[in-house]
Amino acid sequence: MKSVKHHRTLSRLALKSLAFLLFFSINLSAQEANVQNGEKLFKANCAACHKLDKKLIGPALEGITEQRDQDWLIAWIKDNNALAASGDKLAKEVQESNPAAMIPYPQFSDQDIIDILEYTKGEPVEKAAVASQEVDPGVALGKELFKAQCAACHKLEGKLIGPELLKITDKREHDWLKAWIKDNNALTASGDKLAKEVTDSNPAAMTPFPNLTDEDIENILKYLAVGDVVEKPAATVSGNDNKIFENPKTGVLPVLGLTLLAFVLLSLIVAATTKKSVVEGDEQEESVLKSLLFNPFLRFLVVIFLLLLSAYLLFSWLMQIDVNEGYQPIQPIAFSHAVHAGDNKIDCQYCHSSAKHSKTSGIPSANVCMNCHKSITEYNGELFGDYTKEDLDKEIQKIYDAVGWDKEKFEYIEGYEQQTIEWVRIHNLADFAYYNHSQHVTVAGLDCQKCHGPVEEMHDMYQFSPLTMGWCIDCHRDTEVDFNGTEYYKNIHEELTKKYGEENIKNLTAAEMGGLECGKCHY
Repeated sequence: MKSVKHHRTLSRLALKSLAFLLFFSINLSAQEANVQNGEKLFKANCAACHKLDKKLIGPALEGITEQRDQDWLIAWIKDNNALAASGDKLAKEVQESNPAAMIPYPQFSDQDIIDILEYTKGEPVEKAAVASQEVDPGVALGKELFKAQCAACHKLEGKLIGPELLKITDKREHDWLKAWIKDNNALTASGDKLAKEVTDSNPAAMTPFPNLTDEDIENILKYLAVGDVVEKPAATVSGNDNKIFENPKTGVLPVLGLTLLAFVLLSLIVAATTKKSVVEGDEQEESVLKSLLFNPFLRFLVVIFLLLLSAYLLFSWLMQIDVNEGYQPIQPIAFSHAVHAGDNKIDCQYCHSSAKHSKTSGIPSANVCMNCHKSITEYNGELFGDYTKEDLDKEIQKIYDAVGWDKEKFEYIEGYEQQTIEWVRIHNLADFAYYNHSQHVTVAGLDCQKCHGPVEEMHDMYQFSPLTMGWCIDCHRDTEVDFNGTEYYKNIHEELTKKYGEENIKNLTAAEMGGLECGKCHY
Protein backbone atom coordinates (compact mmCIF):
# COMPACT_ATOMS: atom_id res chain seq x y z
CA MET A 1 0.00 0.00 0.00
CA LYS A 2 2.78 2.38 0.82
CA SER A 3 4.35 1.88 -2.58
CA VAL A 4 0.98 2.57 -4.23
CA LYS A 5 0.53 5.79 -2.24
CA HIS A 6 4.03 6.79 -3.11
CA HIS A 7 3.39 6.38 -6.81
CA ARG A 8 0.13 8.36 -6.53
CA THR A 9 2.01 11.19 -4.84
CA LEU A 10 4.59 11.14 -7.62
CA SER A 11 1.78 11.20 -10.19
CA ARG A 12 0.19 14.21 -8.53
CA LEU A 13 3.53 15.99 -8.43
CA ALA A 14 4.13 15.20 -12.09
CA LEU A 15 0.69 16.52 -13.05
CA LYS A 16 1.21 19.70 -11.02
CA SER A 17 4.62 20.19 -12.60
CA LEU A 18 3.18 19.75 -16.07
CA ALA A 19 0.35 22.14 -15.29
CA PHE A 20 2.80 24.71 -13.95
CA LEU A 21 5.04 24.37 -17.00
CA LEU A 22 2.03 24.71 -19.29
CA PHE A 23 0.82 27.83 -17.45
CA PHE A 24 4.34 29.25 -17.45
CA SER A 25 4.76 28.66 -21.19
CA ILE A 26 1.35 30.27 -21.87
CA ASN A 27 2.27 33.22 -19.69
CA LEU A 28 5.60 33.62 -21.47
CA SER A 29 3.90 33.53 -24.86
CA ALA A 30 1.42 36.16 -23.67
CA GLN A 31 4.32 38.42 -22.69
CA GLU A 32 5.77 38.41 -26.21
CA ALA A 33 5.27 41.95 -27.49
CA ASN A 34 3.49 42.76 -30.74
CA VAL A 35 5.06 46.01 -31.89
CA GLN A 36 2.52 46.46 -34.73
CA ASN A 37 -0.34 46.37 -32.20
CA GLY A 38 1.66 48.68 -29.94
CA GLU A 39 2.04 51.25 -32.71
CA LYS A 40 -1.69 51.09 -33.44
CA LEU A 41 -2.65 51.53 -29.75
CA PHE A 42 -0.10 54.32 -29.25
CA LYS A 43 -1.39 56.35 -32.21
CA ALA A 44 -5.02 55.85 -31.21
CA ASN A 45 -4.66 56.60 -27.48
CA CYS A 46 -1.31 58.18 -26.59
CA ALA A 47 -0.30 60.33 -29.58
CA ALA A 48 -2.56 63.23 -28.54
CA CYS A 49 -0.29 63.96 -25.57
CA HIS A 50 2.99 62.16 -26.28
CA LYS A 51 5.60 61.81 -28.97
CA LEU A 52 8.42 59.33 -29.05
CA ASP A 53 11.26 61.73 -29.78
CA LYS A 54 10.25 65.01 -28.10
CA LYS A 55 7.98 66.56 -25.48
CA LEU A 56 4.37 67.34 -26.40
CA ILE A 57 1.83 67.80 -23.57
CA GLY A 58 3.51 64.91 -21.79
CA PRO A 59 7.18 63.88 -21.91
CA ALA A 60 8.91 62.04 -24.77
CA LEU A 61 8.45 58.28 -24.37
CA GLU A 62 11.21 56.80 -26.49
CA GLY A 63 13.37 54.58 -24.28
CA ILE A 64 11.02 54.85 -21.28
CA THR A 65 11.41 51.11 -20.63
CA GLU A 66 15.10 51.74 -19.85
CA GLN A 67 14.16 54.32 -17.21
CA ARG A 68 11.20 52.63 -15.50
CA ASP A 69 10.40 49.10 -14.39
CA GLN A 70 7.87 47.30 -16.65
CA ASP A 71 5.52 46.32 -13.79
CA TRP A 72 5.51 49.92 -12.56
CA LEU A 73 4.75 51.20 -16.08
CA ILE A 74 1.84 48.76 -16.44
CA ALA A 75 0.36 49.91 -13.12
CA TRP A 76 0.97 53.59 -14.01
CA ILE A 77 -0.74 53.36 -17.42
CA LYS A 78 -3.69 51.39 -16.07
CA ASP A 79 -4.43 53.90 -13.28
CA ASN A 80 -1.78 56.46 -12.37
CA ASN A 81 -4.05 58.09 -9.78
CA ALA A 82 -4.55 54.83 -7.90
CA LEU A 83 -0.80 54.14 -8.00
CA ALA A 84 -0.03 57.58 -6.56
CA ALA A 85 -2.78 57.20 -3.94
CA SER A 86 -1.25 53.88 -2.85
CA GLY A 87 1.79 55.79 -1.61
CA ASP A 88 4.15 54.97 -4.47
CA LYS A 89 6.90 57.56 -4.19
CA LEU A 90 7.89 57.55 -7.87
CA ALA A 91 4.26 57.96 -8.99
CA LYS A 92 3.87 61.02 -6.76
CA GLU A 93 7.09 62.56 -8.13
CA VAL A 94 6.00 62.03 -11.74
CA GLN A 95 2.56 63.56 -11.08
CA GLU A 96 4.06 66.60 -9.36
CA SER A 97 6.60 67.18 -12.17
CA ASN A 98 3.90 67.05 -14.86
CA PRO A 99 1.03 69.52 -14.28
CA ALA A 100 -1.11 67.94 -17.03
CA ALA A 101 -3.03 65.02 -15.53
CA MET A 102 -2.68 61.71 -17.37
CA ILE A 103 -5.80 59.77 -18.39
CA PRO A 104 -6.05 56.28 -16.82
CA TYR A 105 -6.49 53.33 -19.20
CA PRO A 106 -8.09 50.52 -17.15
CA GLN A 107 -9.48 49.04 -20.38
CA PHE A 108 -5.95 48.07 -21.49
CA SER A 109 -4.83 44.53 -20.79
CA ASP A 110 -1.28 43.86 -19.58
CA GLN A 111 -0.51 42.55 -23.07
CA ASP A 112 -1.74 45.79 -24.66
CA ILE A 113 0.57 47.85 -22.46
CA ILE A 114 3.51 45.52 -23.14
CA ASP A 115 2.89 46.03 -26.87
CA ILE A 116 2.85 49.83 -26.41
CA LEU A 117 6.07 49.72 -24.39
CA GLU A 118 7.71 47.66 -27.13
CA TYR A 119 6.76 50.36 -29.64
CA THR A 120 8.29 53.10 -27.43
CA LYS A 121 11.69 51.45 -27.81
CA GLY A 122 11.81 53.29 -31.13
CA GLU A 123 12.83 50.35 -33.27
CA PRO A 124 11.51 50.32 -36.88
CA VAL A 125 8.12 48.67 -37.15
CA GLU A 126 7.97 46.06 -39.88
CA LYS A 127 4.63 46.18 -41.61
CA ALA A 128 3.03 42.78 -41.92
CA ALA A 129 2.87 41.70 -45.53
CA VAL A 130 -0.61 41.15 -46.88
CA ALA A 131 -0.96 37.56 -47.96
CA SER A 132 -2.15 37.16 -51.50
CA GLN A 133 -5.42 35.26 -51.58
CA GLU A 134 -7.27 33.55 -54.36
CA VAL A 135 -10.55 35.46 -54.29
CA ASP A 136 -13.64 34.55 -56.26
CA PRO A 137 -14.30 37.45 -58.70
CA GLY A 138 -17.96 37.24 -57.65
CA VAL A 139 -16.96 38.61 -54.23
CA ALA A 140 -15.86 41.93 -55.75
CA LEU A 141 -19.06 42.13 -57.81
CA GLY A 142 -21.09 41.29 -54.72
CA LYS A 143 -19.35 44.05 -52.77
CA GLU A 144 -20.33 46.64 -55.37
CA LEU A 145 -23.94 45.40 -55.37
CA PHE A 146 -23.99 45.45 -51.56
CA LYS A 147 -22.81 49.07 -51.48
CA ALA A 148 -25.36 50.12 -54.09
CA GLN A 149 -28.39 48.17 -52.84
CA CYS A 150 -27.92 47.15 -49.21
CA ALA A 151 -25.52 49.56 -47.45
CA ALA A 152 -28.22 52.15 -46.72
CA CYS A 153 -29.77 49.76 -44.16
CA HIS A 154 -27.13 47.13 -43.40
CA LYS A 155 -23.49 46.89 -42.38
CA LEU A 156 -21.28 43.83 -42.46
CA GLU A 157 -20.54 44.21 -38.74
CA GLY A 158 -22.80 46.11 -36.37
CA LYS A 159 -26.50 46.86 -36.52
CA LEU A 160 -27.74 49.73 -38.67
CA ILE A 161 -31.45 49.93 -39.59
CA GLY A 162 -31.33 46.22 -40.29
CA PRO A 163 -29.11 43.56 -38.66
CA GLU A 164 -25.46 42.92 -39.51
CA LEU A 165 -24.98 40.54 -42.43
CA LEU A 166 -21.45 39.17 -42.18
CA LYS A 167 -21.53 35.35 -42.22
CA ILE A 168 -25.33 35.38 -42.62
CA THR A 169 -24.87 32.42 -44.97
CA ASP A 170 -23.79 30.35 -41.94
CA LYS A 171 -27.08 31.10 -40.17
CA ARG A 172 -29.61 30.82 -43.00
CA GLU A 173 -30.05 28.41 -45.89
CA HIS A 174 -28.83 29.57 -49.26
CA ASP A 175 -32.11 29.10 -51.13
CA TRP A 176 -34.08 30.79 -48.33
CA LEU A 177 -31.80 33.84 -48.49
CA LYS A 178 -32.25 34.11 -52.26
CA ALA A 179 -36.04 33.97 -51.94
CA TRP A 180 -35.96 36.48 -49.03
CA ILE A 181 -33.85 39.03 -50.94
CA LYS A 182 -35.93 38.71 -54.13
CA ASP A 183 -39.27 39.33 -52.42
CA ASN A 184 -39.46 39.00 -48.63
CA ASN A 185 -43.15 40.00 -48.61
CA ALA A 186 -44.09 37.14 -50.94
CA LEU A 187 -42.03 34.70 -48.87
CA THR A 188 -43.81 35.80 -45.68
CA ALA A 189 -47.23 35.66 -47.34
CA SER A 190 -46.50 32.09 -48.46
CA GLY A 191 -46.61 31.03 -44.81
CA ASP A 192 -42.85 30.55 -44.31
CA LYS A 193 -42.37 30.40 -40.54
CA LEU A 194 -38.83 31.80 -40.48
CA ALA A 195 -39.80 34.70 -42.76
CA LYS A 196 -42.63 35.63 -40.36
CA GLU A 197 -40.26 35.54 -37.38
CA VAL A 198 -37.71 37.75 -39.10
CA THR A 199 -40.43 40.20 -40.20
CA ASP A 200 -41.89 40.38 -36.67
CA SER A 201 -38.45 40.91 -35.05
CA ASN A 202 -37.49 43.79 -37.38
CA PRO A 203 -39.99 46.70 -37.37
CA ALA A 204 -38.34 48.35 -40.43
CA ALA A 205 -39.77 46.73 -43.55
CA MET A 206 -37.18 45.42 -46.01
CA THR A 207 -37.33 46.51 -49.65
CA PRO A 208 -37.84 43.67 -52.17
CA PHE A 209 -35.25 43.42 -54.94
CA PRO A 210 -36.96 41.73 -57.93
CA ASN A 211 -34.55 43.63 -60.19
CA LEU A 212 -31.61 41.51 -58.96
CA THR A 213 -30.84 38.40 -61.00
CA ASP A 214 -30.00 35.06 -59.39
CA GLU A 215 -26.35 35.68 -60.30
CA ASP A 216 -26.44 39.11 -58.58
CA ILE A 217 -27.81 37.57 -55.38
CA GLU A 218 -25.25 34.76 -55.57
CA ASN A 219 -22.45 37.35 -55.74
CA ILE A 220 -23.90 39.31 -52.81
CA LEU A 221 -24.06 36.14 -50.72
CA LYS A 222 -20.46 35.32 -51.65
CA TYR A 223 -19.43 38.74 -50.37
CA LEU A 224 -21.45 38.34 -47.17
CA ALA A 225 -19.83 34.95 -46.58
CA VAL A 226 -16.24 36.27 -46.60
CA GLY A 227 -16.49 40.05 -46.05
CA ASP A 228 -13.59 42.34 -46.98
CA VAL A 229 -10.92 39.67 -47.32
CA VAL A 230 -8.44 41.63 -49.40
CA GLU A 231 -6.69 44.25 -47.30
CA LYS A 232 -5.08 47.19 -48.96
CA PRO A 233 -1.80 48.49 -47.60
CA ALA A 234 -1.77 52.07 -46.37
CA ALA A 235 -1.49 54.50 -49.24
CA THR A 236 1.94 56.06 -49.50
CA VAL A 237 2.17 59.74 -50.25
CA SER A 238 5.02 60.73 -52.53
CA GLY A 239 6.70 64.08 -52.41
CA ASN A 240 4.97 65.07 -55.63
CA ASP A 241 1.46 64.55 -54.20
CA ASN A 242 1.56 67.81 -52.26
CA LYS A 243 2.99 69.96 -55.06
CA ILE A 244 0.70 72.78 -56.05
CA PHE A 245 0.25 73.99 -59.59
CA GLU A 246 3.45 75.58 -60.90
CA ASN A 247 2.83 78.32 -63.43
CA PRO A 248 5.74 78.38 -65.92
CA LYS A 249 6.52 82.10 -65.79
CA THR A 250 9.87 83.86 -66.22
CA GLY A 251 11.46 84.14 -62.78
CA VAL A 252 12.85 87.27 -61.13
CA LEU A 253 16.50 86.18 -61.32
CA PRO A 254 16.57 85.65 -65.13
CA VAL A 255 14.99 89.09 -65.63
CA LEU A 256 17.53 90.71 -63.32
CA GLY A 257 20.35 88.86 -65.02
CA LEU A 258 19.30 90.06 -68.47
CA THR A 259 18.89 93.63 -67.19
CA LEU A 260 22.35 93.58 -65.59
CA LEU A 261 23.89 92.16 -68.77
CA ALA A 262 22.26 94.90 -70.84
CA PHE A 263 23.59 97.54 -68.41
CA VAL A 264 27.15 96.15 -68.61
CA LEU A 265 27.06 96.11 -72.41
CA LEU A 266 25.76 99.69 -72.46
CA SER A 267 28.50 100.77 -70.08
CA LEU A 268 31.21 99.15 -72.21
CA ILE A 269 29.85 100.82 -75.34
CA VAL A 270 29.81 104.25 -73.65
CA ALA A 271 33.29 103.72 -72.19
CA ALA A 272 34.71 102.61 -75.54
CA THR A 273 33.32 105.65 -77.35
CA THR A 274 34.43 108.21 -74.75
CA LYS A 275 37.91 106.94 -73.78
CA LYS A 276 39.81 109.87 -75.37
CA SER A 277 40.65 113.05 -73.45
CA VAL A 278 42.42 116.32 -74.40
CA VAL A 279 45.64 117.14 -72.55
CA GLU A 280 47.33 120.49 -73.47
CA GLY A 281 45.94 120.47 -76.97
CA ASP A 282 46.80 116.83 -77.65
CA GLU A 283 44.38 113.93 -77.58
CA GLN A 284 45.46 111.21 -75.16
CA GLU A 285 43.79 107.76 -75.15
CA GLU A 286 42.43 106.52 -71.79
CA SER A 287 41.89 102.92 -70.72
CA VAL A 288 38.36 101.51 -70.81
CA LEU A 289 38.51 100.76 -67.04
CA LYS A 290 39.42 104.37 -66.22
CA SER A 291 36.66 105.60 -68.46
CA LEU A 292 34.16 103.34 -66.66
CA LEU A 293 35.20 104.71 -63.26
CA PHE A 294 35.37 108.40 -64.03
CA ASN A 295 32.87 108.98 -66.79
CA PRO A 296 30.09 111.19 -65.31
CA PHE A 297 27.45 109.81 -67.70
CA LEU A 298 28.17 106.24 -66.57
CA ARG A 299 27.98 107.28 -62.91
CA PHE A 300 24.59 108.76 -63.66
CA LEU A 301 23.51 105.49 -65.32
CA VAL A 302 24.65 103.50 -62.26
CA VAL A 303 22.58 105.67 -59.92
CA ILE A 304 19.49 105.33 -62.13
CA PHE A 305 20.00 101.57 -62.40
CA LEU A 306 20.32 101.14 -58.62
CA LEU A 307 17.20 103.22 -57.99
CA LEU A 308 15.18 101.23 -60.52
CA LEU A 309 16.49 97.93 -59.14
CA SER A 310 15.58 98.94 -55.56
CA ALA A 311 12.09 100.00 -56.64
CA TYR A 312 11.61 96.73 -58.53
CA LEU A 313 12.71 94.58 -55.59
CA LEU A 314 10.57 96.55 -53.14
CA PHE A 315 7.51 96.33 -55.39
CA SER A 316 8.06 92.58 -55.94
CA TRP A 317 8.26 92.02 -52.19
CA LEU A 318 5.13 94.08 -51.51
CA MET A 319 3.20 92.11 -54.15
CA GLN A 320 3.72 88.89 -52.14
CA ILE A 321 1.81 90.19 -49.11
CA ASP A 322 -1.30 88.09 -48.44
CA VAL A 323 -0.68 85.79 -51.42
CA ASN A 324 -1.37 82.48 -49.70
CA GLU A 325 -1.00 79.97 -52.53
CA GLY A 326 -0.47 76.52 -50.99
CA TYR A 327 -1.96 77.49 -47.59
CA GLN A 328 -3.08 74.25 -45.89
CA PRO A 329 -4.30 74.64 -42.29
CA ILE A 330 -5.08 71.78 -39.90
CA GLN A 331 -8.85 71.28 -39.67
CA PRO A 332 -10.81 70.17 -36.55
CA ILE A 333 -11.96 67.02 -38.42
CA ALA A 334 -9.84 65.08 -40.91
CA PHE A 335 -12.26 65.61 -43.81
CA SER A 336 -10.90 64.21 -47.09
CA HIS A 337 -12.18 65.76 -50.32
CA ALA A 338 -10.45 62.90 -52.18
CA VAL A 339 -12.68 60.38 -50.40
CA HIS A 340 -15.94 62.34 -50.67
CA ALA A 341 -15.62 64.15 -54.03
CA GLY A 342 -13.20 61.65 -55.58
CA ASP A 343 -13.93 58.09 -54.45
CA ASN A 344 -17.64 58.61 -53.67
CA LYS A 345 -18.32 61.10 -56.52
CA ILE A 346 -20.28 63.52 -54.31
CA ASP A 347 -21.00 66.70 -56.27
CA CYS A 348 -19.36 69.83 -54.83
CA GLN A 349 -22.69 71.66 -54.76
CA TYR A 350 -24.33 68.98 -52.62
CA CYS A 351 -22.32 70.31 -49.67
CA HIS A 352 -21.62 73.86 -50.94
CA SER A 353 -25.19 74.38 -52.12
CA SER A 354 -25.22 78.19 -52.00
CA ALA A 355 -22.46 78.51 -54.63
CA LYS A 356 -25.00 78.45 -57.46
CA HIS A 357 -27.26 81.23 -56.16
CA SER A 358 -25.20 83.27 -53.70
CA LYS A 359 -22.06 85.35 -53.40
CA THR A 360 -20.43 82.77 -51.14
CA SER A 361 -20.17 78.99 -51.53
CA GLY A 362 -21.11 78.41 -47.90
CA ILE A 363 -19.84 75.94 -45.31
CA PRO A 364 -22.10 72.88 -44.95
CA SER A 365 -23.69 72.38 -41.55
CA ALA A 366 -23.15 69.16 -39.62
CA ASN A 367 -26.71 68.17 -40.53
CA VAL A 368 -25.62 67.93 -44.17
CA CYS A 369 -22.89 65.52 -43.07
CA MET A 370 -25.49 63.52 -41.14
CA ASN A 371 -27.54 62.92 -44.29
CA CYS A 372 -24.98 60.23 -45.09
CA HIS A 373 -23.29 59.61 -41.75
CA LYS A 374 -26.45 58.43 -40.04
CA SER A 375 -25.73 55.23 -41.91
CA ILE A 376 -21.96 55.46 -42.37
CA THR A 377 -20.57 55.06 -38.87
CA GLU A 378 -17.12 53.74 -39.74
CA TYR A 379 -14.48 54.20 -42.42
CA ASN A 380 -13.98 51.24 -44.77
CA GLY A 381 -12.11 52.88 -47.63
CA GLU A 382 -8.45 53.05 -48.53
CA LEU A 383 -6.32 54.52 -45.75
CA PHE A 384 -4.45 57.76 -46.37
CA GLY A 385 -1.78 59.81 -44.66
CA ASP A 386 -0.72 58.41 -41.28
CA TYR A 387 -4.28 57.53 -40.26
CA THR A 388 -5.38 54.08 -39.15
CA LYS A 389 -8.96 52.85 -39.53
CA GLU A 390 -9.49 53.52 -35.81
CA ASP A 391 -8.27 57.11 -36.24
CA LEU A 392 -10.73 57.76 -39.07
CA ASP A 393 -13.61 56.13 -37.17
CA LYS A 394 -12.91 58.61 -34.36
CA GLU A 395 -13.05 61.49 -36.86
CA ILE A 396 -16.59 60.39 -37.81
CA GLN A 397 -17.42 60.22 -34.10
CA LYS A 398 -16.52 63.93 -33.83
CA ILE A 399 -19.53 64.72 -36.03
CA TYR A 400 -21.78 62.67 -33.73
CA ASP A 401 -20.34 64.51 -30.70
CA ALA A 402 -21.15 67.84 -32.37
CA VAL A 403 -24.79 67.07 -33.22
CA GLY A 404 -25.61 64.62 -30.40
CA TRP A 405 -26.19 61.45 -32.39
CA ASP A 406 -26.42 58.04 -30.73
CA LYS A 407 -25.14 55.62 -33.37
CA GLU A 408 -26.15 52.59 -31.32
CA LYS A 409 -29.79 53.64 -30.90
CA PHE A 410 -29.84 55.34 -34.30
CA GLU A 411 -31.41 58.54 -32.96
CA TYR A 412 -30.56 62.05 -31.76
CA ILE A 413 -29.95 62.44 -28.03
CA GLU A 414 -32.88 64.30 -26.51
CA GLY A 415 -31.96 67.66 -24.94
CA TYR A 416 -28.40 67.52 -26.27
CA GLU A 417 -26.69 70.91 -26.65
CA GLN A 418 -25.19 70.83 -30.13
CA GLN A 419 -21.68 72.16 -30.71
CA THR A 420 -20.24 74.14 -33.61
CA ILE A 421 -17.54 72.58 -35.76
CA GLU A 422 -15.03 75.42 -36.17
CA TRP A 423 -13.61 74.85 -39.65
CA VAL A 424 -10.53 76.91 -40.55
CA ARG A 425 -11.08 79.17 -43.57
CA ILE A 426 -8.65 78.57 -46.45
CA HIS A 427 -9.69 80.89 -49.32
CA ASN A 428 -9.96 84.49 -48.16
CA LEU A 429 -10.16 87.45 -50.56
CA ALA A 430 -9.37 90.96 -49.40
CA ASP A 431 -12.39 92.96 -48.20
CA PHE A 432 -12.01 95.50 -51.04
CA ALA A 433 -12.40 92.79 -53.71
CA TYR A 434 -15.91 91.65 -54.68
CA TYR A 435 -16.41 88.10 -55.92
CA ASN A 436 -19.69 86.33 -56.62
CA HIS A 437 -19.81 82.53 -56.83
CA SER A 438 -23.17 82.40 -58.61
CA GLN A 439 -21.88 84.71 -61.37
CA HIS A 440 -19.11 82.21 -62.14
CA VAL A 441 -20.83 78.89 -61.32
CA THR A 442 -24.36 79.48 -62.68
CA VAL A 443 -23.88 82.20 -65.33
CA ALA A 444 -20.39 81.37 -66.63
CA GLY A 445 -20.78 77.63 -65.96
CA LEU A 446 -17.27 77.23 -64.57
CA ASP A 447 -16.23 74.06 -62.78
CA CYS A 448 -15.08 74.41 -59.17
CA GLN A 449 -11.70 72.99 -60.22
CA LYS A 450 -11.06 76.07 -62.36
CA CYS A 451 -10.19 78.06 -59.22
CA HIS A 452 -9.83 75.42 -56.51
CA GLY A 453 -7.75 72.90 -58.45
CA PRO A 454 -8.18 69.09 -58.45
CA VAL A 455 -10.22 69.00 -55.23
CA GLU A 456 -11.21 65.39 -55.90
CA GLU A 457 -7.54 64.42 -55.38
CA MET A 458 -6.91 66.39 -52.18
CA HIS A 459 -7.09 64.63 -48.84
CA ASP A 460 -6.18 67.85 -47.00
CA MET A 461 -7.65 70.88 -48.77
CA TYR A 462 -5.24 73.69 -49.66
CA GLN A 463 -5.35 76.96 -51.62
CA PHE A 464 -4.55 75.92 -55.18
CA SER A 465 -4.57 79.31 -56.97
CA PRO A 466 -2.89 82.58 -55.94
CA LEU A 467 -6.21 84.53 -56.08
CA THR A 468 -4.34 87.70 -57.06
CA MET A 469 -5.80 90.45 -59.27
CA GLY A 470 -3.42 89.53 -62.10
CA TRP A 471 -4.56 85.92 -61.94
CA CYS A 472 -8.23 86.98 -62.20
CA ILE A 473 -7.51 89.36 -65.08
CA ASP A 474 -5.64 86.67 -67.02
CA CYS A 475 -8.67 84.39 -66.63
CA HIS A 476 -11.04 87.12 -67.89
CA ARG A 477 -8.80 87.69 -70.91
CA ASP A 478 -8.72 83.97 -71.79
CA THR A 479 -12.32 82.94 -71.05
CA GLU A 480 -14.82 83.28 -73.90
CA VAL A 481 -18.42 84.22 -73.05
CA ASP A 482 -21.16 81.78 -74.09
CA PHE A 483 -24.28 83.86 -74.79
CA ASN A 484 -26.58 80.98 -75.71
CA GLY A 485 -28.94 79.53 -73.13
CA THR A 486 -28.10 82.10 -70.43
CA GLU A 487 -30.80 84.59 -69.42
CA TYR A 488 -28.17 86.78 -67.81
CA TYR A 489 -26.70 87.68 -71.20
CA LYS A 490 -29.97 87.70 -73.14
CA ASN A 491 -30.36 91.48 -73.56
CA ILE A 492 -26.64 92.04 -74.15
CA HIS A 493 -26.63 89.30 -76.77
CA GLU A 494 -29.58 90.82 -78.64
CA GLU A 495 -28.09 94.32 -78.69
CA LEU A 496 -24.64 93.14 -79.78
CA THR A 497 -26.16 90.95 -82.49
CA LYS A 498 -28.06 93.94 -83.92
CA LYS A 499 -24.95 96.11 -83.86
CA TYR A 500 -22.17 93.73 -84.97
CA GLY A 501 -23.89 90.60 -86.31
CA GLU A 502 -23.93 87.06 -84.92
CA GLU A 503 -20.61 86.03 -86.45
CA ASN A 504 -18.66 88.92 -84.93
CA ILE A 505 -19.63 88.26 -81.32
CA LYS A 506 -18.92 84.53 -81.16
CA ASN A 507 -15.48 84.70 -79.54
CA LEU A 508 -15.85 87.62 -77.15
CA THR A 509 -13.96 87.18 -73.88
CA ALA A 510 -15.03 88.26 -70.41
CA ALA A 511 -12.44 91.05 -70.61
CA GLU A 512 -14.05 92.41 -73.81
CA MET A 513 -17.44 92.28 -72.09
CA GLY A 514 -16.27 94.66 -69.34
CA GLY A 515 -14.37 92.15 -67.22
CA LEU A 516 -11.42 94.55 -66.86
CA GLU A 517 -13.42 97.51 -65.54
CA CYS A 518 -12.27 98.45 -62.04
CA GLY A 519 -15.84 98.94 -60.81
CA LYS A 520 -16.73 95.30 -61.50
CA CYS A 521 -14.68 94.12 -58.53
CA HIS A 522 -13.90 97.33 -56.59
CA TYR A 523 -16.73 99.69 -55.69
